[in-house]
Amino acid sequence: MRVSSRTTIPALLLLLVFLVQTAVSIPFASKTKQRTADEETADSAAVRDAASEVSKTEKELANSNSPVVEEFFRGNEDESSSSLRDAIRGMANTQEMQDFLQTTRRSLHRKPELMYELPVTSQTIQSVLDELGIDYTAGWAKNTHPEAYPGSGGYGIVAHIGNGEEPCVILRADMDALPILEATEGIQEYKSKVPGKMHACGHDGHVTMLLGAAALLKNFEANIKGTIRLVFQPAEEGGAGMKRMVEEGLVELEPKAKNAFGIHVWPTLPSGTVASRPGALMAAAEMFEIAVQGKGGHAAMPHLTIDPIVAAASFVANLQSIVSRTVSPLQSGVVSVTQFTAGDAFNVIPASVTIKGTIRALSNDMLMSMRDDVVRMLAATDAMHSTNSTIKFAPDFYPPTVNDPELFEWSKHVGALVSREQTMRDVEPTMGGEDFSFLAEAIPSVFFLLGQGTGGDDLPRTDYGLHHPSFALDEHVLTIGVELHANLALRALKQLAATADETAQAEL
Repeated sequence: MRVSSRTTIPALLLLLVFLVQTAVSIPFASKTKQRTADEETADSAAVRDAASEVSKTEKELANSNSPVVEEFFRGNEDESSSSLRDAIRGMANTQEMQDFLQTTRRSLHRKPELMYELPVTSQTIQSVLDELGIDYTAGWAKNTHPEAYPGSGGYGIVAHIGNGEEPCVILRADMDALPILEATEGIQEYKSKVPGKMHACGHDGHVTMLLGAAALLKNFEANIKGTIRLVFQPAEEGGAGMKRMVEEGLVELEPKAKNAFGIHVWPTLPSGTVASRPGALMAAAEMFEIAVQGKGGHAAMPHLTIDPIVAAASFVANLQSIVSRTVSPLQSGVVSVTQFTAGDAFNVIPASVTIKGTIRALSNDMLMSMRDDVVRMLAATDAMHSTNSTIKFAPDFYPPTVNDPELFEWSKHVGALVSREQTMRDVEPTMGGEDFSFLAEAIPSVFFLLGQGTGGDDLPRTDYGLHHPSFALDEHVLTIGVELHANLALRALKQLAATADETAQAEL
């Protein structure tokens, strides 16, 4: 609309009123945000409602199953028997529990968050714990390295179920997603709504399983002899969130935890299987970023440049000799370059190259040795090509995830009770890193792999690898995770109490 210089003031006022009155009908304006807010509210309400329903159902079942738990803690229930397992399995597989697990997991999957920036995820967990009547503290895992990792942190949560006395065990779940654009097919209803972010490692499932176990265990609270500590941990994907929580006093909380357990879904194992191994299960991991500085110039006159691409390419190719010629064939090590960035034009030799990657080994000593080799090789490359390079490592390297051998021997029987194969598989170590390792360094721990690679016909393929853009969780195994958490917690408390009694008797 054109307004001439002769338009009167009243006419302009009328025009302004018209525009204000019709603004609400302008497309692509505030309505989109309102729709998003409404969806967020509906999502949160659905999770709370599902938590309320599962709490009611679990309470009714807990009343009928209380004698089983009482017998168990009185010592009249053999730990290897199926009575407690069957009671937990029944409670973990009610329709209300399955609805809660699916609703919660899909809500989290729609809203993936990274590293230390997890406000929605943390609030979702807290709202469920509030609905279940479980005490907790928030504000854990503050980011002490903002120069390296985004976000201020403080979204971790520590909750407690039981009588607040010894013995105490920890059950842990990680919370963060990955910077991956989701390509999973057949999940439009709950596909990631955040472009470039995705729960491609199953942490939404880990959180959900622990919340399901919380709903189950809370209703046995009067019968629990000891304390179950639930830990919801941010920044597993490279940010060392568990290290932050340990530094903040997690393992010093009273009563002090004697054992810790964690679970990770595993797409290379059949759904419903449980696996682990004594000793090192997952690798120590280090990240590096290298800047190779040369002298740029015209691509037609390379003799007037110091070509950083040639130097960097030589370095990358020679990196593989670290594993093939400095690591024993009987040991494991991996050096992987995952980013190589240089140049802006086809006819310009750039002045610099950026290289990023990881180093992995099954022991801290081997990791440090390989890291030293990378530094030496970089210095040799500079000497050969007249470049000037710098290397930065992550603020926190991940140590290997080591299962306590004695605790593993005990806990493998619990894994077998829960596994749909009725046995726990022994697997080879994996070179993936896991910051549960920081907790396992502090107290005896066992980390379990929960098979999910053969999902049913109503799900997309569930055998894509972790961190793959088409990764899909087999939601049928969520109830198995609930069973594993609950069995580990109750049985470990009894085992720890028995050990304490034996020690006391020996000291008399």
